[in-house]
Amino acid sequence: MSAPGPFVLEAERLRRVYRRGPEEVAAVDDVSLRIERGSFTSIVGPSGSGKTTLINVLGCLDNPTSGRLVLDARTVFADGRGLSEAKLTRVRRNVFGYIFQKFYLVPTLTVLENVVLPFTFFRKPGAEEDIGRLLRLLGLEKRAGHLPGELSGGEMQRVAIARALVNKPAILLADEPTGNLDTARSEEIGRLLGELNAREGLTVVLVTHNPRLAALAGRTVELRDGRIRAA
Repeated sequence: MSAPGPFVLEAERLRRVYRRGPEEVAAVDDVSLRIERGSFTSIVGPSGSGKTTLINVLGCLDNPTSGRLVLDARTVFADGRGLSEAKLTRVRRNVFGYIFQKFYLVPTLTVLENVVLPFTFFRKPGAEEDIGRLLRLLGLEKRAGHLPGELSGGEMQRVAIARALVNKPAILLADEPTGNLDTARSEEIGRLLGELNAREGLTVVLVTHNPRLAALAGRTVELRDGRIRAA
C-alpha cells in the first residue's frame, strides 16, 4: 500500500451557485485550496463572504456546482458529478468531525451519552476504547454524568468537540465554534483546538470572525465575495 500523500484535502476551482429568483449568486467562486495533513488552517472574511458555504462543500455537507474535490487521494466530486449519497455518508463518517456555533447537544443525555452518540450510527474500530482518554484530554472526566443544562458554555462546546472526535476523524471542521461564547471561553476553545492539532496531529480547518482565534492557525485563508483573496 502506498503511503498517504501530504494533502488530506484538495479543492480545484470549486463553485457553489444558488438561484435567487432569476439571479444566480456564486457563494463560492473559483476556489482552489490544498490542506496539508496535520495542518491548522483558519478561513476568515466578512459576513456573506462564503465561509460557511465553503466549509460545508469541503466537508461534503453540500455539493459544489462545479470544480473538483479530492479527499485523501479519493475524488469525491469532479466534472459536475459526485459520489452517491450512501458513499458520501460513509465519507462524512470516516473522514470528518464537525463542530458548529450551536452545540447541538441532546439535553436529556449526559455528557458521556452525548459524546458516544455517533456510535449509534457508526462505530470505527478501536474508537470506543479511547473514550476515557478523550474525556480526560478535554477536561470532561468529572462531568461525564452531568446533563448539558448543568454545564457552562465552554464546557458544552468541549462536549461537542469530544463528540466530533470520538470516531477518530482525519479532519476536524469547525464553523464559528466560539460564536456563542465570551472572550475567555473563546480563547479556551482556541487553545484546545491548537493543542489537538499540535499534540494529536489532527488536521483542523476553522472558520472564524475572531482575529485572535484565526492567529492560532499556522495558515490563514481570507475569503471575500466567494473568492480567496489571500492564503
